[in-house]
Amino acid sequence: MCGGIAYPPGPMTRFDAIVVGAGAAGMMCAATAGRRGRRVLLVDHAKHIGEKIRISGGGRCNFTNLHCRPEHYLSRNPHFCRSALARYTPADFIALVKRHRIAFHEKKLGQLFCDDSAVQIIDMLRAECDAGGVQWRTSCEITGVRRDADGFVVTTPAGDFAATSLVIATGGLSVPKIGASPFGYRIAEQFGLAVVPPRPGLVPLAFDAAELARYGDLSGLSLEAVVRADEGPAFRENVLLTHRGLSGPAILQVSSYWTPGSPIHVDLLPDGDAHALLAAARQSRATPSSLLSDVLPKRFAQQWCEAMGATRFMAELPEKTVRALAEALHDWKVLPSGTTGWQKAEVTVGGVDTRALSSKTMEASAVPGLFFIGEVVDVTGWLGGFNFQWAWSSGVAAGQAA
Repeated sequence: MCGGIAYPPGPMTRFDAIVVGAGAAGMMCAATAGRRGRRVLLVDHAKHIGEKIRISGGGRCNFTNLHCRPEHYLSRNPHFCRSALARYTPADFIALVKRHRIAFHEKKLGQLFCDDSAVQIIDMLRAECDAGGVQWRTSCEITGVRRDADGFVVTTPAGDFAATSLVIATGGLSVPKIGASPFGYRIAEQFGLAVVPPRPGLVPLAFDAAELARYGDLSGLSLEAVVRADEGPAFRENVLLTHRGLSGPAILQVSSYWTPGSPIHVDLLPDGDAHALLAAARQSRATPSSLLSDVLPKRFAQQWCEAMGATRFMAELPEKTVRALAEALHDWKVLPSGTTGWQKAEVTVGGVDTRALSSKTMEASAVPGLFFIGEVVDVTGWLGGFNFQWAWSSGVAAGQAA
C-alpha cells in the first residue's frame, strides 16, 4: 500500500532519480533534481511528510543560522561539510523563504524561525517539488533495494521502481515516535559502505543515583553557565535542572561531544571570580550558600554547597575547603550516567562514513549513482538551525548531481 492506496504489482516504472525519505534533505534534493528536468520519485514510509520540520523549534522551525560555518559541525572527517555549505549557504535558503513570502525573525545567536508555523517550510518544499514535477509515494514501505544494469531497483508493495540514481535521505535514529529507523545505515552496509556507530546528540544528560537524589527536586531551575566536555568546545548558555538530570541549550550542545564514562565541566560563575568572592567574606559569619545565593538560584546554591561539604560559616571553614569550593565553582565536574536516549535526542551523531562519499556530490565513490544526504550522514550540527542548513546544503549538492 502506497499513498494510502492499494496498488496491484505492475510493470517496473523507471525514473532518473529515486529519493528515499521526504524530510528536509530529501525534499530539497528532489526539488533540485526535478528543477533540472530530471524525472524524480520521492518515497517515504510515513503518511505525513516533513514531520521533523513540523515539530522543530517549538512548531516554528529554526530553519537555518546566519553564522553557519564548518566548525559548527561534528564528523570524523571534519572538512567534509565545507564544500556543500559553501555552495548552498544560509543566504540561499533565506532567499527561497523570502520568495515564498514566509515571514521570519532572528531569535538569538543567528537563529532564524518562522513567524507563524513550521508547516510553511513544509508547504514551501512541497511546492518546490511540485514545480519540478516530482512524483510522490507516501505510506510506502521499501522492502528491498538492488542494483541492475542501469542503476537501482526499489521494491515496494506498489511494485518495483527503477532509477539511474538512488538518494538515501532517511535520517537517523532520533525522535523514533515520528518514524526514525536504521534503514539508511542498512542500505549503506548492503553496498559496502562503513557506518560510524550512531549515538544520540543534542540530548539531555542523566544524573547518577547519588546526584539525582541530591538535585532531582530542583527540576525547573535554570542558570547560565559555561559547559564543556573533555573534548570539543565550551558552550555558554542556560543549564536546566530536570527530574532526570541536566538539560538546556548548553547541555544539549555539549552532549554531542560527551563520551560515556567521562565528566562534563560546568563553570557556574562564568562572569565572576569565585576566589575573590569567597576571600572577601573569609572572616564573616556568612555561609557559602548565602553568598552564592546572590549569583545562583538559592535552592541550588544550598544543595550544591551541602554536596561540597561547605555548610559552616566562612570564618569556620578550613582554607583547603574554601580553595576547593572556589575551584569547583569554576569547574563543577558532573559524571552523567548516560543520556536520556533517542526519544529525547534532537539529532543523531555518527552515520554513513563521509570518507566513502564525495564532498561535492554526496555520491558513494565506490557505488556510482548512490547518494547519502542529511542526518543519515556522519555530519552533525550544533543546536540552532545548523542541522537544517546541512539538510538544505547536502540536498542541493546531491540534487545537482543525481
